[in-house]
Amino acid sequence: MPIRIPNDLPARKILEREGVSLMTEATAARQDIRPLKIGLLNLMPEKIKTETQFARLIGATPLQVDLRLVRVGSHTPKNTSQEHMIAFYEAWEEIAHEKFDGFIVTGAPIEHLPFEGVTYWKELQRIFDWTQTHVHSSFHICWGAQAALHHFHGVPKHALPQKAFGVYRHKNLNPASPYLRGFSDDFSMPVSRWTEVRRAELPKAGRLEVLMESEEVGLCLINDPDHRSLYMFNHIEYDTMTLADEYNRDVAAKKAINMPANYFPGNDASRPPENRWRSHAHLLFGNWINEVYQTTPYDLARIGQD
Repeated sequence: MPIRIPNDLPARKILEREGVSLMTEATAARQDIRPLKIGLLNLMPEKIKTETQFARLIGATPLQVDLRLVRVGSHTPKNTSQEHMIAFYEAWEEIAHEKFDGFIVTGAPIEHLPFEGVTYWKELQRIFDWTQTHVHSSFHICWGAQAALHHFHGVPKHALPQKAFGVYRHKNLNPASPYLRGFSDDFSMPVSRWTEVRRAELPKAGRLEVLMESEEVGLCLINDPDHRSLYMFNHIEYDTMTLADEYNRDVAAKKAINMPANYFPGNDASRPPENRWRSHAHLLFGNWINEVYQTTPYDLARIGQD
């Protein structure tokens, strides 16, 4: 089954060229099935790129998905036009009365700030609390994962001496997990962050389970069944050229930045990189959506009541 996204969303043309299965709003209305309802709280500055990355992964699953684009109401993006935001996004407060099968919270380039110093931190805390009564399963990415883990468990983040930047090997720590079904024992994934969460500071009480970890860049994926949440600290959703775009942007701005590790062939930035994580990105999101489908109530009103 395809993903349903707005007919005029810029991501549609890109995904159609790639062969991703899409559905028009009119066709979706004629089908007598309940699609999975997934929200994407997009905190990244380049909204359109991020929408496309997540829609690509969600649209590759065999289930019909209704993807809703959500923004925080207490922040105005600087890198995306107001026309785009008005046409395709809803403020969280506008959809807070609704129930969702899944909800994704993206990263944000604000790692240098303490959580409490983020302008929309109080609203984000309300959103995290709201997911416990209105969302069946949440998937938090990079800074969004650090923020949710801090909110629910008080786990701090720590500044790194230099940016963890590149494509790094990771270990599958629980092949029996429904989220890692079909995963290799060892796989690569993009990393782009200035901060880290440390395993030693995870609370001993509760049921937090580390599912993925890297010897070089630490924790990657944690399952939190008590809050029906996944915390992904890296960027498995990135396109092939995303790290190159970030590197070239910082070089052009004369910022101190190392070349992304294990990315450009022969560490030559003039050579196009190879994507070595695409299949595992699709697998992880496919496993998450399948788990949501298998466990979410058919009646959306029951979400958050069990």
